[in-house]
Amino acid sequence: MPTNQIVVIGASAGGLEAIRTLARDLPIDFPTPICVVIHSAPHSPGLIGEILDRVGPLRATNAKNRERLAPGHIYVAPPDFHLVVEPGILRVTKGPRENRFRPAIDPLFRSAAQVYGPGAIGVVLTGSLDDGTAGLSAIKQLGGCAIVQDPRDAMFPGMPESALAHVDVDYVVPLAELPPLLVSLTSRPVPAHTAVAVPEQVKVEVKIAMEHHPNDAGLQEVAEPSPFACPECHGVLLQLKEGTPTRFRCHTGHAYSIGSLLAAIDVGIEDSLWNAIRSLEEGQLLMHRMADHLRERHDPQEAYHLVDRADEAKRQSEVIRQLMMAREPLPVDTE
Repeated sequence: MPTNQIVVIGASAGGLEAIRTLARDLPIDFPTPICVVIHSAPHSPGLIGEILDRVGPLRATNAKNRERLAPGHIYVAPPDFHLVVEPGILRVTKGPRENRFRPAIDPLFRSAAQVYGPGAIGVVLTGSLDDGTAGLSAIKQLGGCAIVQDPRDAMFPGMPESALAHVDVDYVVPLAELPPLLVSLTSRPVPAHTAVAVPEQVKVEVKIAMEHHPNDAGLQEVAEPSPFACPECHGVLLQLKEGTPTRFRCHTGHAYSIGSLLAAIDVGIEDSLWNAIRSLEEGQLLMHRMADHLRERHDPQEAYHLVDRADEAKRQSEVIRQLMMAREPLPVDTE
C-alpha cells in the first residue's frame, strides 16, 4: 500500500447520504485508507460503518484504537470519540469537544496534515457552520490537497462555504465527481514538496485531541486570554494566535470557532431564559401553597401579601416567556 497517502473526509448535516453515495461509487481497488468523521450524537448506535460496508465494494468499519491502516478500507469515527491518525495507525480518543462535537472533523484533518503532509487529501462535504475549515487549512498549509463539495450541490452548504471562504482549495466539485477525482489523485505519486515544518499550533491541537492536558501540550504558548468564557465548562477562553477563521480554546481543551461559539452561546441564552421562567413559576406555586397554610392558621394579612408576591412572579414569568417566544437567534453565519 502507499504508506504516504491518506484520504480524510468530514461531513455533518446531510453527511450520511453523501458518504453513502461516495462509498457506493469508489472502486474495489482503491489504493489508500479513507477516514471519515460524520457528526453524530454521543449515544447514537454507531451504525455508520455497517451502513457504508453494505453499500459499496470497500470494507467499512468503525475505527478501533491503535488499529493499523489498510488500503481500500473506510474507517468511521465512532460516536463520542475523536478519530485521529498516527503513522500507519488510528487513534480513537476522548479528547475535548471541538466546535461542540465529538467526533469533530478538525482533529482528524490536523493529524492527517501533521503525519502525511503532501500525502493528505482532505474533503469537506455537506454540513452546517464551519467544522473542518481549520483542519483543511492545516492540510493545505502542509502541502496536502484540499477538496470541497460544491455548496450548490450540498444539502447543507455551510461547511463547504466556510472552507471556500478561508482555504485556498484545490478542487470544488459536486458529489458525483468526487469518486473519480479521488481515484485520479490517489493513482499519482505523492508530489515532491519542500519540507514544511509543522506549525506549533497544529502540534498542540493534535496533542489535545490525543488526550494530553492542554497546558502540558503548550496551549498557553500558542494562545492568549480573551474576554469570553467557555460555554461548556465556563473557564476562560484563549484565542489562538494564528490561522483563520478566529478560534478559541479553554484550559480544559474545548475548542470553538466564532460561529460555533455563537451557536453555543445562543443555546445558553435559551436555556437561561427557560430556567428563569421555571424558577419564577415554581416560586409562584410555592407562595400560593404557603398562603393556603397561612389562611388555615388564620393569618389572612400575610396570606394576602404572599398572593400578591406570587402574582408578581407570574407577571415576570409571562414577560420572559413572551421575550423567549419573540427573540431571534444569534447570527452564527460569520462569513
